Amino acid sequence: MPLRQVSVGPLRKNVQEGEEDIVSKEIASSNIAAGFSRAGRRSNESFARGIMVFPDGTSRVTIERDPTPLYIERGMGSYLFDVDGRRFLDLNCNFTTLIHGHTFGPVVEALTHQLQRGSCFANPTESEIELAELLCGRIPRIDRIRFVNTGTEAVLFAIKAARAFTGRSKIAKLEGAYHGAYDWVEVSQAATPDNWGDAFEPKSTAFYRGMPASVLDEVVVLRFNDIEGTRRLISSNAHDLAAVILDPMPSRGGLVAPKPEFLAAVQEATRKKGILVIADEVLNLRQSFQGACARYGLVPDVITMGKIIGGGLPIGAIGGREDVMKVFDASAGRPLLPQGGTFSANPLSMTAGLAAMRHLDHAAFAHLEMLGDIVRNGIGRAISNQSAPLCVTGAASLFRIHPWAEAPNDYREIYPTPGGTTVMKELTRFFAENGIVLPYGAAASISTPMTRVDAEFIVDVFAGFLESHQDMLGAIKVRK
Repeated sequence: MPLRQVSVGPLRKNVQEGEEDIVSKEIASSNIAAGFSRAGRRSNESFARGIMVFPDGTSRVTIERDPTPLYIERGMGSYLFDVDGRRFLDLNCNFTTLIHGHTFGPVVEALTHQLQRGSCFANPTESEIELAELLCGRIPRIDRIRFVNTGTEAVLFAIKAARAFTGRSKIAKLEGAYHGAYDWVEVSQAATPDNWGDAFEPKSTAFYRGMPASVLDEVVVLRFNDIEGTRRLISSNAHDLAAVILDPMPSRGGLVAPKPEFLAAVQEATRKKGILVIADEVLNLRQSFQGACARYGLVPDVITMGKIIGGGLPIGAIGGREDVMKVFDASAGRPLLPQGGTFSANPLSMTAGLAAMRHLDHAAFAHLEMLGDIVRNGIGRAISNQSAPLCVTGAASLFRIHPWAEAPNDYREIYPTPGGTTVMKELTRFFAENGIVLPYGAAASISTPMTRVDAEFIVDVFAGFLESHQDMLGAIKVRK
């Protein structure tokens, strides 16, 4: 495949750690001049070593490989540097975690200071109170909070809290939505046309071989933005339902905006039956100063958080109504729901998270919103100019490109065709050739160090892809 190059505007200079920060055009030029391949020599060598110690060469199934992963040596601001010395604009940001990009000064300074005082203790620290105060003061509906180590843990304990509070065991979740690695929320995460059943009443499908049938029986599967179906399924299962868990804008479900009527239907149906609403904002908390629920008008009973609140370190949190959160209360003896964790609320994550969140002020969110609008609107114009069978979804600092001419409404409408899969893989490769890491089939994210020039460069690279791949785009089938 021939190498391509996209040119953009004039050089921008920004001295950082003694070196010139050149515009993305120059990054692409240097990568191509070096003889670009998806993974360089040292990445290939590293992967060969990894194969000898990991089952598939890496420690995360989410690592992209084409066919070899890109091994990273360091990050700075909005850029990544691989082990072969190449530089990339980072739109992955460790799966949307690094909202301030890499080596953010206030976080580095806070962590350096904390490391000199200790990395973890069996006792509480004042830093956990400070981060909790910030989150409780900023995010609506968070009266009390508990810290854990990951988004998966946050979801796990939120569901257990709902069960302990209601005395019921079932949950309802959205088809195709990702909520971490807990059996009940993995149900129908990877449903396919072969097994997802009728649109009127989706089937609960296993995520992995050997998933207990009892787990499938305890999960009610809903379709995103399906108003009447959601009302009906919640009502018919109400006597057993502890909670409905939903991401206000499911990333794996397409990064599609929720219909206000859908969220209203969820609220109405659950309140009538005493069912809790758990909002999973592990990813989408970055959508506004107060999070995604505030943006879309959802009023949850419990909110799960992670990613951006840790400043780049492992973290998770469960927050919610005071009466619900009392299930964790051990002041009078064994609580209804015991929750611990050796590294929960460790001072490194608390300190890093506090530094990061303090700098996520209204101005920072306005900057991210502006850049996101430039990217989404620019991509939309490029699609329209070429009459390409693609679309873009997302909000705030998030966007996702789809191989469909019409914007999807839910997970079933983003399920890829073979032609669409080919196009999206080639799009990721094209971006990499031009110095940008674009996640494959997932949310791309913008970070605060990025500039208008970076946003316009993203649009220019996408437009270059459309111009050079007309024949391939013709292979995308129109949705029936």
